[in-house]
Amino acid sequence: MKTKTALMFMAVALAASVLAVPPSAEEQAFQRRLKMAEFHLKNFEREVKLARGGDKQVWHEKDSAMQAVQELHVTYGEDPRVQELFLRARKALMASKGHIEEVQTAWTQYKRNEEKLRKIVWAEGEKAWKEFLAEAGTNVIERVFPAPDPQKISFQKLEGTYVVLDDVRYPMNQFYGGNGEYIHCGKPSEGYYYVHLSGGRQWLGAYEAVKRYRRNVDSGLQDVQKWTLLGQITGLTLDFPDASADKIGNMYWGWVVTPVALMVPDHVVSFYKDGAPSSGAYAGEEKVDAVKESFYTVKTIPQNVQPKQLMEIFFAAIREKNFKLYQQCIDPKRQETPLAEDQLRYHWDLHQERFHGEYVTALFGEPKFKVVKGFDKNNNYDSYFLDDDQKKIVEKGNGPVVREAYVESRAIDENGKQLGSPQRHTLIQRADGRWYVSTYEIRF
Repeated sequence: MKTKTALMFMAVALAASVLAVPPSAEEQAFQRRLKMAEFHLKNFEREVKLARGGDKQVWHEKDSAMQAVQELHVTYGEDPRVQELFLRARKALMASKGHIEEVQTAWTQYKRNEEKLRKIVWAEGEKAWKEFLAEAGTNVIERVFPAPDPQKISFQKLEGTYVVLDDVRYPMNQFYGGNGEYIHCGKPSEGYYYVHLSGGRQWLGAYEAVKRYRRNVDSGLQDVQKWTLLGQITGLTLDFPDASADKIGNMYWGWVVTPVALMVPDHVVSFYKDGAPSSGAYAGEEKVDAVKESFYTVKTIPQNVQPKQLMEIFFAAIREKNFKLYQQCIDPKRQETPLAEDQLRYHWDLHQERFHGEYVTALFGEPKFKVVKGFDKNNNYDSYFLDDDQKKIVEKGNGPVVREAYVESRAIDENGKQLGSPQRHTLIQRADGRWYVSTYEIRF
């Protein structure tokens, strides 16, 4: 019986093979193109998935996939298999453009606040600059260039005279001379002024004050290359206005200028001030904290703060230039040395620059947790296999529990587009203490 049934199936299969029409050459070519397009499209879809909403500059399979599917769609657009590939290609192509969010007005409020604060500080700066000029009175060189010729006029006649230099380039024109550090202003045909950087704290105090302004008020300032300087002529020296070690060229006489005040037009005026932080201040500095206080959307960190909430507070502290809150978010063990504090400020500056030129907000995912030290009460195997006495022994031997949480952020620019792939941030909790941000230097 089994043999008879098997013979029947063989007969049916043989008949079917005889009646089957072999695919044409055109159909075979179509099948090959379909498989090749599928191959490239799958690789491109895999690339897009790995990018996780980021907009990459280089896609290895994008052109191959799009070209293969497009050519099939032009010729065989009615074929269901081609239509399916086309829809997949469209979805992958759109995803490769990056994740896009609907922009909210609140995301860019910090820029409007920053502009308001900048105007307040600049109003004070303009006022201070006029006061400096009024104090100088008529004892100001009206025509800065050509500079007075040292061979025709004595230093005694110009000593104490004020000069306003509009093109003080630092660090571009900085050089070390025979008796100090200077910035040269001018050229051989018009004469030189040498702004004295190392003659006291007049330059460093004012310069450090502008750095504070950039850090606390106006990210748009970034690193200033060109300054307007009010100074007094305090010497005459013969030197090489050349930053290179070789000192190629001629020596030139230059009037030594000691800084009185620095100005970045439309931004800030700073000056040496004895007893001030870093020996300098900028006009309106005393008003900044009070004005910024009204801008803050969050001012404190709850003791029971959870990782995602802490990342949102940390983010707000940076965006709203609340340095004190920024410090409070960060793991104290990463702030224990002077070098660690310098790194903290360095990365604060980097964060500020990114908020100024790259992104305006960040969206945070749900945290993932891990016990990195100590006994994990939530470990499935430990809870299942160990009895209470064993758990106590293990817990005592491992010491206080240290937990880490991992939170991903997706940075969004002012057009609503996600920048790059999500970034992972690490937070830490010791024993039953508060959560802190550990990897504070990671960009959003």
